[in-house]
Amino acid sequence: MTQTEIRGVSLFVDVVGNGPPLVLMHGGPGADHWTMQPFRRLSDRFTTVFYDHRCNGRSTGAPVETMTFENLTADADALREALGFERWAVLGHSFGGHVALEYALRYPDRLSHLILVDTGADSRWSRENAPRLVAERGYGTEKAELVRRWFHGQFEPREMTRILMRLGSIYNPHTNLLGSARMLLHGWRTKLRPEALIFAGQDLLDGWSVIDRLGGITAPTLVIAGRDDFVFPPDAQQELASGIPGARLVLIDRAGHNPHDERTSEVMATVQDFLGSAAEASGAAPPRA
Repeated sequence: MTQTEIRGVSLFVDVVGNGPPLVLMHGGPGADHWTMQPFRRLSDRFTTVFYDHRCNGRSTGAPVETMTFENLTADADALREALGFERWAVLGHSFGGHVALEYALRYPDRLSHLILVDTGADSRWSRENAPRLVAERGYGTEKAELVRRWFHGQFEPREMTRILMRLGSIYNPHTNLLGSARMLLHGWRTKLRPEALIFAGQDLLDGWSVIDRLGGITAPTLVIAGRDDFVFPPDAQQELASGIPGARLVLIDRAGHNPHDERTSEVMATVQDFLGSAAEASGAAPPRA
């Protein structure tokens, strides 16, 4: 683990494993790379690059107003160059999937593969649809309103941990006791940055959409999500996958917004299979066993 100076900010970076490079873009915003820890299982086949977006986790040196998609994607590409990779596979979860989509559109020649985990191509899914879906699933109007405030950045920084605890069973509806303990351990290590989530809800994601640009994505793409996700439900996944030429869609049963936590083995196998088969189809060398 190291602090890497990139474009005037200090990015927290952790590179582990061997093989073709795979960068992990975490969700949130306001979270960090610890939310992606289950993907460390891939480090026996890939060089996995974990990092915290600017203004997130342990990355420092920039005011939250600089957290734009232009900067987020330029940071990622500068990190790729600093690590010496000509191209890499990009995996983004939730908000990290938004960054991954923007990266694929802005830096198409730098991707070998694109993997989108429980994300969407339009912010209406989290800002408008999620509160309605929570109410329809019987969680009550109070939690539905809490979800609306959450995705619109309408809360105080000191409230972030409490809100996360109240929404935990909605994010991870199929988590057992062992899984809860594992996520608590990761949560203990996570450095939350509520100002990033508030800024995104109030500014960055207000009106954000790449729906009309999806056809420009040229990298082999896997869209994978928990079937019971309330943020980006199956309709969002169908919209996303149908817009990207040749994208493969996989829905994971008995999983919510974090299938890599709830169905870790299934998700890892799906990702490995996709990266291997896509590389073979393109004539590239498959991941090293």
